[in-house]
Amino acid sequence: MGFNCGIVGLPNVGKSTLFNALTATAAAEAANYPFCTVEPNVGRVTVPDPRLGEIAKIAGSQKVIPTSLEFVDIAGLVRGASKGEGLGNQFLANIREVDAILHVLRCFQDENITHVDGSVDPIRDAETVETELMLADLESLNKRIDQIRKKGATGDKESKLLLEVMEPTIKALEDGNPARTVSLTPEQTRIMRTLNLLTFKPVLYICNVEENAAATGNEHSAKVVEKAQKEGAGCVVISAHIESEIAQLPEDEKQEYIESMGLKEAGLAQIIRAGYALLDLLTFFTCGPKEARAWTVRKGSAAPRAAGVIHTDFERGFIRAETIGFGDFIQHSGEQGAKDAGVLRQEGKEYLVKDGDILHFKFNV
Repeated sequence: MGFNCGIVGLPNVGKSTLFNALTATAAAEAANYPFCTVEPNVGRVTVPDPRLGEIAKIAGSQKVIPTSLEFVDIAGLVRGASKGEGLGNQFLANIREVDAILHVLRCFQDENITHVDGSVDPIRDAETVETELMLADLESLNKRIDQIRKKGATGDKESKLLLEVMEPTIKALEDGNPARTVSLTPEQTRIMRTLNLLTFKPVLYICNVEENAAATGNEHSAKVVEKAQKEGAGCVVISAHIESEIAQLPEDEKQEYIESMGLKEAGLAQIIRAGYALLDLLTFFTCGPKEARAWTVRKGSAAPRAAGVIHTDFERGFIRAETIGFGDFIQHSGEQGAKDAGVLRQEGKEYLVKDGDILHFKFNV
């Protein structure tokens, strides 16, 4: 199961520079003109997790395989994208395919880098992109609503359930509010996901500031932080230029450079943590002599679902999951110690996987 985050924003805000830094590649061309990224670039980045190294050491694992997140660099949106302006249809289709949106906002002044609107104003920029996404969602729903109403009038239960979600969502969009602001029951949330609306996707704002503001932020990023708090969205302040510098350094020099810039960690780690929270993810582990490996599932996933992340046969033939909490695994020096201490548990199909669980699945196909 892969989880991906689409990097969006207006042209020249630092999206491709950030993407290159995050994925440590030159796959996305960073250039001072709009639409330098026409096809979405995709890069997978490993998720740093010190627990995995501790598990591997105790288990004597030959290989260590971290879990990963996928980043998709999507070309810059402009006003009119919902009507096809600036290759808008293609860009909106690319956004529709991702699980979450990382919205990069320009929070730095630089006369050498043009801004499509002539001045730096991250709140205006955020609203420009959000408006285009809302207009695209509104058009999508309005195309379907009459047909759904006709079917609902005949007593079709599925259509009635759809209407209970679509009608308040259309009202919210017409009032200038994204789909994620609509109050829904768990069942209605499931239905909303099937509509694949752009503005229902969770959002993380990334404030791209100048180098000397990376540790503290600036007046522009402060406004974005306030906006994110009001919306219940995530927000991270980074300098894409610093991230680009970090990506080019040897591993043993990175931390020293990070600290010299007044930072505790690279922006990548912040974005991954925020992305995990945004997607409501957790990490579980498997380990043995051959390898120790981290895996990702959504919070609330039952054991068979987690087993299916490893292999579909594991989910189909699930019997039970031998489970050890990370703390117990470390405290008792591995599986045998945990077993001797009575903290290795046999969990069934109803067990909800917890972050840090070390699992061994029993299955029969």
